[in-house]
Amino acid sequence: MQKGQLLPKQHRVREGVADGMQETSGTTLKTRDHDVIRKWASRRGAEPATGEATASGHATVAIADTGAGVRFNFPGVGPFRPISWDEWFANFDQHQLSFVYEDAADDGGTLSCRYRIVSASDLENR
Repeated sequence: MQKGQLLPKQHRVREGVADGMQETSGTTLKTRDHDVIRKWASRRGAEPATGEATASGHATVAIADTGAGVRFNFPGVGPFRPISWDEWFANFDQHQLSFVYEDAADDGGTLSCRYRIVSASDLENR
């Protein structure tokens, strides 16, 4: 996998597991499991957020991602409007999305914060 590409074409994506995080360097994982996503975010201090206008507030950042607009704010970097986990997952499920991520630490011991939120149907053949 080339640096900078979390989900290049023809890259195999494995299913993430809820009972423990994967620690394999360079592995791209996917999940729709709410518990896996919460654990991934919690380990990184990430909080659910959006840039889109939703029932809970106005748009704050223009995001071109098919309208779901769910993202994370990380410690020290919070350009998006915070939302509840319930609202985050309602949008995630409504738009039938998948969470694609890396879980392994880099050589310096820092957890990877790389993720993408994509249509679940885009990952069916991977």
